[in-house]
This record gives sequence, C-alpha cells and structure tokens, in this order.
Amino acid sequence: MNTAAWLILLLPLFSAVVIGLGAFRSRKASAVISIGAVTGSFLLTLLLVAFGGELHPSVTWLAIGGLQIDIGLQIDQLGKLMLCVVTGVGSLIHIFSLGYMKGDHDFSRYFAFLSLFIFSMLGIVLADNFVMMFIFWELVGVSSYLLIGFWFEKPSAADAAKKAFLTNRVGDFGFLLGILMVWAALGSVGFADLAKSVSGGTATITGLAGFLIFCGAMGKSAQAPLHVWLPDAMEGPTPVSALIHAATMVAAGVYMLCRVFFLIDGTWAMEAIAWIGGLTSLMAALMAVQQDDIKRILAYSTLSQLGYMMMAVGLGSPDAAMFHLTTHASFKALLFLGAGSVIVALHHEQDIWKMGGLRDRMPKTYWTFLIGTMALCGVPLFSGFFSKEAILDVALENNILLFFVAVFVALLTTFYMTRLFVVAFMGEPRSVHAEQAKERPAVMTVPLLVLAVPSLLAGYFYAHAPNPLVLAASLVVVVFGMLVANTLYSGAKADPLPAKLGLLAKALRQRFWFDEIYQWLIDQVQENLAKLADAIDRWVIAGLLVRGTHGTTELAARVLRLAQTGNLQTYAFWFAAGMAVLLVFTLS
Repeated sequence: MNTAAWLILLLPLFSAVVIGLGAFRSRKASAVISIGAVTGSFLLTLLLVAFGGELHPSVTWLAIGGLQIDIGLQIDQLGKLMLCVVTGVGSLIHIFSLGYMKGDHDFSRYFAFLSLFIFSMLGIVLADNFVMMFIFWELVGVSSYLLIGFWFEKPSAADAAKKAFLTNRVGDFGFLLGILMVWAALGSVGFADLAKSVSGGTATITGLAGFLIFCGAMGKSAQAPLHVWLPDAMEGPTPVSALIHAATMVAAGVYMLCRVFFLIDGTWAMEAIAWIGGLTSLMAALMAVQQDDIKRILAYSTLSQLGYMMMAVGLGSPDAAMFHLTTHASFKALLFLGAGSVIVALHHEQDIWKMGGLRDRMPKTYWTFLIGTMALCGVPLFSGFFSKEAILDVALENNILLFFVAVFVALLTTFYMTRLFVVAFMGEPRSVHAEQAKERPAVMTVPLLVLAVPSLLAGYFYAHAPNPLVLAASLVVVVFGMLVANTLYSGAKADPLPAKLGLLAKALRQRFWFDEIYQWLIDQVQENLAKLADAIDRWVIAGLLVRGTHGTTELAARVLRLAQTGNLQTYAFWFAAGMAVLLVFTLS
C-alpha cells in the first residue's frame, strides 16, 4: 500500500515530465498520458480507501541539529477524502478538456501544466509536515500562474496570472512566518509530532502564530482582503476555472486549516477566521448579484462558499467545513463545466444577457446545470442542502450574528443563481449564437452527467437531522429567493436592478471598487517610493557620494597645489617657518 501511496503522488509528475520532454509534438499522446496519470491516481485512491488503513511512509530528507525534515505522506481519513475529491474531479475535468481544448494550438502544453498542477495539489494533501506542505504550496502557486495565464497572448490573461501570483505571495509570507513561529515554539514541523505536543499539554502556540498560518489560507482560498485574484482567474480556460474553483487550489486553504486545526483551536485566531469568513461570504454574494459574466458569477459564488467553510472552521467545526468542501467540489465543478459547455456552444460568449433559450437546444447541459444550481442553493434533498445545514447549525450554536449573516448569504445565493439560470437557459434566445447553439459532444456531456450524481447524493453520506429553526430559515430563503429572482428576470431583456438600486447596484457591479482602491494604493506607494529613490539618488548618491567626493578631492588638490609650487625659495621659506614654530613650542 505504501507503493500505491507514492504512485498517487508521482504519476501526475511523471505525466508532466514526459509531456514536457517529448510528447508536445503529439496532441493525442499528451492527452492519453495526462488523463491516464490522473485516472491512475484516482483508481489507486479508491484502492486505498477500500483496503488500506492509515499510512505514513516517509524518508529523511534533511537533518540539522535538532531539526529533522522528512519527505513523508500522511494518509488518514481526512487525506483519503481530499484525495478522492482532487483525483476524482480532476479526472473528469481532464476528460472534459478533450472537447473544450480540441482546437487549441497549445493542446499538449495545456495537459502538461494540468498534470503539474494535480501533482502540486496532491503534494499538499499528502504532506505530513509543514516544510513539505509549503514547498508544494508554492508549486501550486507556480502551476496556477501557468494555467491562469495559459492564453498569455491576451493581456487580460497575463495580468490575471500575475495578479494571482503576487496576491498569493502576500498570504504565503504570513504562512511562512507562522511555520517558523510554530517550529520555534514546539521544536518540530511534523504534523504528528505537533499534534502530540499540543494534545499532551506540553506546549501551546500563540494566537498570532495561528493567524499567520491562516494568512496562507487567506491567500489560497481567496478570503478578504486577498480575494481580488480569484474572479480575474476566469481568464484561463474554463476547465482550469473548474479545477481551481471546485476541488483544488481554493480548497487547499480550507484543507490546510482542517489538517492543523489542533494548532489554532482555542486561540483568538479562531474568532478572526470566523468573522473574515463570514464577511467574505457576504461580500462575495452581494457582488455576484450584479455580475453578467457567467464565469464571474460562479467565481463570486465560490468566494462566498469558501467564506462559509472558513466560518465553519473559525466556529470550531472543521468537519462541517470539509463536508461542505466535498459537496461543493462536485456541484461547483458541474456548474463550471456546464458553463464551459454553454460558452463553447455560443462561440465563447460569456455574457448571460446574450444567451437564453438554451433549455431546448442543450437539454443535457440544461438538466445537469439545474442540478448543480439546486445543490448550490441548498434545495432540500440535494447535496448542498445537507452541508449548508451543517454550517448553519454550527453558526446558530456558536455565534448568532454569524448565523444571520449565513442565512442572508443563503438568500442571496438562491437569488443570483436563479437569476443566472433563468436568464441563460429560459425564455427566448437573445443572440444569433444562442439561436444556433447545439449540445456538445459526449466527451463534454458525460462528465456533466457523472458529476450530477454526487451533486445529488454526496450529502447523504453525512446527513443529519437539522435544527428545526435552521431548516425553517433555509426553506424560507430558498423559496423567497427563487420567487423574487424568477419574478424579476423571467422574460427580461435587461437587468431591472440597476434602475431600482441606483448607487448600490453600481457598487455591486464595480465589486465595491476593491480593484480601484488597490490600484490607487499601489500607485501611491509606487509614486512615493519613486520620490524617495529620487531624493536618495540626488542628495545621497549624486550629492554626497559623487559630488561630495569630487569636491573633497578637488579641494585637497588645490591645497596640495599651493604647497607643491616647484620653487626652491618657497620651500626654504616654509621650512624655516616650520622650524621657527617648532622652536617656539619647544622653548615655551
């Protein structure tokens, strides 16, 4: 079983290396190798789930003094769950990519980057220590940069990739400091050793260390104020958006906090995590209400649901967070791939107001997208209902204010997803491309049908009897949100909300001007740094060092010139004067 565990990690790396070294020339070979690798990892994961217990294979990588760092894998129930999510959803996204990227001239490069990304994400899932996790954490950042900026010839894609990379570095810096603080306090970076130290009561860490660790999750899982990169990541291919938003990169932060929950439990960082998650969830849901790009609506939905998960972690329930992460992975991947199917059918049109009438033209996409929408809205009997109820239960028990925030977010989620569904799929076509839309081939529709199953059933594996108050609130917001959205948008040719909400609608459409504020701050910092650099250059380098040195040298030269006249009489005079002065001092 240890061999199987290592193969799960290394198969995607093998794929990336092989494609990168030689198979770029063969589109078919690249696809076969990449899909075969991730599918092989998925099958081996199922094998471990079925027959393997907890595994912890490792080899010593570095030993310096009292510090020993291993390259080790930690496969327990949490790891197995995340492995199923990453490899299972990843396999379906790989297959979907065959159809979506069919005509792309960099088809092979795409699959090489995809394999590298899966390898990096699996490294985070399987890591048994902070150092190994951080290495793969950064590798995920690099591979996401490559995928988001895959169409780098587009300025918007290149800018989005840089934005994602730099924003994540801010959070990662805090994460690194947190790791160093944990090592300094507990003398280890291995999760098993750290858990023993904390559970045994022999040592504790401060809330600051816990919050710094959370900073890493804040970047990867796009929590405010480091959320700005995620919507722009939509510039990458839609399967990449599905991979990043559903089961991998954005889930890494939540998974990491659940993995090391014993370090932050009981610290003040918990309160901060809960409120940051809750406010991120609310803010993102409000932004989604006024977005018209189908992928951006789903992107802000991801932000909102990640806020839900973070809130659950901060309220002391990593189980509820992982439950929602698991169900969210299936229905959000379904929604993104469904959006990709629509985008391709409409010749890469992403504006929902140029869609419409797709129900009859794309029936498989319509029904599967409906299932994903129902699951995201938390309609009873769908998977999202059970995981959302679990988080609402935790919020009601621990923080009544966050409970009301979560309920309002559920209302907004139902509203904007119903808006998206009604405008995009119902009514009459609003463009020529919508009129000519056709269902996609089986390579794109089969993954939708497969993902529809866990979107329906995944919640039943952890189903529980919800609190009656939570159930009532959930049902009310679902029904009310759907009714309001359907009333406003059924048959609408344009969005009626801007006229009704005025400045608020503009603020939502402009995403509360976060990007503009950041740009202003960067410009101001850059401007002031430029002024400081100019002052240093003028007065210190040019003035003091260059001109000062030059002036001193010139003055010395002038003085020496007075003394070195070449006249013998002058030399004799100064010699005699010097001797006279010396004689006076001696006699006195």
